[in-house]
Amino acid sequence: MDRLGEMLVFVRAVEDGGFSAAGRSLSLTPSAVSKMIARLENRLGVVLFNRSLRSMTLTPEGEAFYPAARQAIEAVEEAEAAAFGGVALRDVLRVRSIPTFAIHQLAPLVPAFRRQHPGLRLEFILGNEAGNLLEGGVDVALYIGELPDSSLIARRIVTMRWIICAAPAYLAEHGTPATPAELAEHECLNFNKRMPWSTWTFRDSEHSVRRIRAGGSVTANQGQMLMALALAGVGIARLGEFQIAGDLAAGRLVRLFPEHESRMEESIYAVHQSKRHVSQRVRVFLDFLEASFSRPPA
Repeated sequence: MDRLGEMLVFVRAVEDGGFSAAGRSLSLTPSAVSKMIARLENRLGVVLFNRSLRSMTLTPEGEAFYPAARQAIEAVEEAEAAAFGGVALRDVLRVRSIPTFAIHQLAPLVPAFRRQHPGLRLEFILGNEAGNLLEGGVDVALYIGELPDSSLIARRIVTMRWIICAAPAYLAEHGTPATPAELAEHECLNFNKRMPWSTWTFRDSEHSVRRIRAGGSVTANQGQMLMALALAGVGIARLGEFQIAGDLAAGRLVRLFPEHESRMEESIYAVHQSKRHVSQRVRVFLDFLEASFSRPPA
C-alpha cells in the first residue's frame, strides 16, 4: 500500500485546487487521483474533501491532515537528500515570478541549475499580480518591493535599480525633462493603477521620499510592454535596470535622472511558506539563487 503516494496526491489536490490539476502535475488521470483520495479516506476513516459540482473544499479533518501530510512528504525528501547528497532529487519545483525578472534574470540561470539537479522539473508561473503569491502549489515566488503577506518567509536575493528612461526619438520631439518634477509635462508610460509599481518613488539629497503618480494616456500590466512602448518612442518609462541594460548600452534608451538612480533601489525577495521544514527542492533553489546573485553583475 503506497501511503506516501496517497499523501502526495492529497497534498497536490489541495495546493493545485482540484483533482484535475493534481492529475496534470503528477501525470495521472482525474479518475486515478479520485481513487487514490478515496483509498486514503477509507484508510483514515474520515472524509477529507467536501465535494460539489462547483467547488471542492477541505473538511475540518482535511484541514488537520494537510499540514501533517506536507511534513511527512518533506521528511522523506530530506531523508533522500541526506542519503544521496541531492543527486537523486526528484520532484516538480513551481516558481512564480514577475515576467521581466524571469525572462532577463532567471532564464539565463536555468541551464546551470539543471546541470546541478537534472531530475528536478521546473514549472514557471509568470504574472505581476500580488495577491496570494504561493497559491496553486507554488513553492517559491520572486517578488519586487514590499511583501503583501508578512506571514511568508522572504529571503532577499538581490536589489534592483529603477531607471527613468526614454527613446532618443521621444526626447528629440518632446524635450528632455531636467528634474523629476517636470515629468508632469510629459507622456509617462506606467503600470496600471492597481499594480504595486505604478507610483514612482524618488529620494532627494536629504533622503526624504517623494512619490509621483506618473500620468499618461498609455498603461500596461507588463513591464515588457512598457519597454516596447518606450523603445517605440511613445513616452517616458520607469523600468528595471536588469531589463533594459542592453538598450541603454546601445543607446536605444537614454537615462534621464542618473543622479537619482542610487536612491531608487528595491529589493527582490524569494518567498516561501512560513513553516519549520523547508523541502529539499526549495532549499536547493534558494541556495542556488543566493550563490548566483552574490556575484557582481556584468
